[in-house]
Amino acid sequence: MSKEIIATQNAPGAIGAYSQAVKAGNTVYVSGQIPLVPSTMEVVEGDVVAQIRQVFENLTAVCEAAGGGLHDIVKLTVYLTDLKDFGHVNDVMAEFFKEPYPARAAIGVAQLPKDVPVEVDAIMVLA
Repeated sequence: MSKEIIATQNAPGAIGAYSQAVKAGNTVYVSGQIPLVPSTMEVVEGDVVAQIRQVFENLTAVCEAAGGGLHDIVKLTVYLTDLKDFGHVNDVMAEFFKEPYPARAAIGVAQLPKDVPVEVDAIMVLA
């Protein structure tokens, strides 16, 4: 099985030794997205809701670069430095996703890159 590296300027560039996404067959593994503005690589201004929204905008850009969309995501993993923000994640997800929703896990963590409050990675399956 071949693998293809997915890259787009419409999402933040990698800040380490990883790719934005890797496509293997019809499955795309999307690296964790944090609330960076792609053009500046700075954390988006605003509250945690604005940051969660930026994460899903970045996730959307990577999915589209891979030839799919959010509707093709089968699994999300949400990492939060404060699980009290879980309700905000649900609210923002409702703006970006329609039923049927992907499977999802939410994990509380001590810290994330650039001290952001949220990171989301995904697995997408293309038809």
